[in-house]
Amino acid sequence: MLIRTNVNGEERQADVWPGTSLLSMLRDHLGLVGSKNACEQGECGSCSVWLDGELVCACLVLAAQAGGRDVRTVESLAQGDRLHPVQKAFVDAGAVQCGFCTPGLIVATADLLQHDPTPGEETIREALAGNLCRCTGYQKIIDAVRIAAECRRA
Repeated sequence: MLIRTNVNGEERQADVWPGTSLLSMLRDHLGLVGSKNACEQGECGSCSVWLDGELVCACLVLAAQAGGRDVRTVESLAQGDRLHPVQKAFVDAGAVQCGFCTPGLIVATADLLQHDPTPGEETIREALAGNLCRCTGYQKIIDAVRIAAECRRA
C-alpha cells in the first residue's frame, strides 16, 4: 500500500503493509528514527508525534491513517545544528539520561508550551503524564520545561 503524506514539511511516500503503524513507517521506511519504539501500546510516549497538529502516539496510528495528512516529528524542531529551545533546555537541565524517552518528552513539552507558555507544575506534570522515563525522578525534566518556558518569554 502506497502512503503519501507530508512529513516535517516535505512530501514523502512509503510502500508499506496495510497493518504498518505510523511509527514503523517513520522509522523503518522513511529513516526518521527520532521517535522511539518502546511499548507499542501507547503507554510510554516515546513515539509521540504531531498528526495534523494533534499530539499522538505513532505506535497506535496506522500509517494509512496518515495518508494525505501533516506529520511532524522531533526531527522537525531543530534548525540545522541549532537546537530548538526545548531541546536546549533538556540539555541544560541535565534532563537527558539514557535518551530513549527524551524525543517523546521534548515533543510533549513543545506541544504543552504551544498551548500554555507559562504552565505551572501541576499543568506540566499532567501534560507529561503520558511519557514514562525509567532513569529519573522527573525533577530534571520538570526543570527543563520551566527553562524552556522562560526562554520563550525572554
